[in-house]
Amino acid sequence: MLPLVGELAPPHRRAAALGIVTAGLTIGILIARVLSGTVANYVSWRYIYWMSAGLQYLIFALLWLFMPDYPSTNPGGLNYFKMLYFVFRLLTKYGVLVQACLIAFLTSATFTSFWTTLTFLLSSPPYNYKPLPIGLFGLIGIFGTVFIPSYARLVIDRYVPLFSVIMGELMCLAAVTVGTYTGTFTVVGPVIQALFLDAGQQAVAVANRSAIYAIEPKARNRVNTAFMLATFCGQLTGTSVGNKLYAEGGWIRSGSCSVGFIGATFIVVALRGPWEEGWVGWHGGWSVRKKDKMSADGKTAERAEYAVTKKAKEGDVEKGPRDETAIEKALEEMTVDEMDHSPLHEAVDKAGDERDTAPSEKQDSEVEDTKIKEATP
Repeated sequence: MLPLVGELAPPHRRAAALGIVTAGLTIGILIARVLSGTVANYVSWRYIYWMSAGLQYLIFALLWLFMPDYPSTNPGGLNYFKMLYFVFRLLTKYGVLVQACLIAFLTSATFTSFWTTLTFLLSSPPYNYKPLPIGLFGLIGIFGTVFIPSYARLVIDRYVPLFSVIMGELMCLAAVTVGTYTGTFTVVGPVIQALFLDAGQQAVAVANRSAIYAIEPKARNRVNTAFMLATFCGQLTGTSVGNKLYAEGGWIRSGSCSVGFIGATFIVVALRGPWEEGWVGWHGGWSVRKKDKMSADGKTAERAEYAVTKKAKEGDVEKGPRDETAIEKALEEMTVDEMDHSPLHEAVDKAGDERDTAPSEKQDSEVEDTKIKEATP
């Protein structure tokens, strides 16, 4: 779903589109937590699976009816095993993808560690909550997630993705620190952590996707596979490590590990700057403003690729292979269109219109001479 969003959205608005879909996915996960707690409090847990089966059939019907068609990025087909091999090749080719994967691993570990051990904390003294109020904690995370589309539109789309990653990790660090060291004596700590950890984690994920979807336009699904592999490995690690540390030392020990995970993300961020083309370094400067405002990552031009997809979606071109000729033609059309609407071109047209409509000095002189001759007896 997310690579498709990256394909259909214009590059300079990709983060906003990803923010909307990511917020929906996260809200669904959190609502599932609320529903499971509510259902388990009143009826058998098996009803959750019957509900899930019905929702899956509903999703299938909606996708069948509303999923847009668009040109194939690989019309020649792909061998499955070669495709898997190419996923790992991407990790040896692009430093920005490796950086995004490491950040995703560490941030996801923090996310799942918190939501797993939170149940243990709230069900034990001094809280002793039942499953229903514990499940309702998911509603708190929803409030932190709904602001992501606006944040993506106002911040991530305007600045380089790494800047938004840093802002999101700072939010996560503050949330985890407050929740870890106050959660044993006041429920306010976990509430703050649930609110801002979800928001920060989603901001980081959207910013990273906005950056990595620009590197291989014809392999966005494979890029996303590498990114999600790191994300899921982080979630498994966070769940396992969080449970083990909570069993050994309680809430503070597991939370302190999460503080360490977030601290490690800043080391990963510091190793590679937003304009670095290699693996390590800050070549190109520290600026957080995009050099190309029409791009997703601030520097990679993808407008021609997006134009072909848009034309095919609107029915202007045949939904067939996306060859280089179509891309070049789309780029030429976009260039001409930009020139037609550029301030310089409009100024030249305006000057030409004034020259054509305004009488010249020679014409004024001839008219004046004619009037003098007619007035002379």
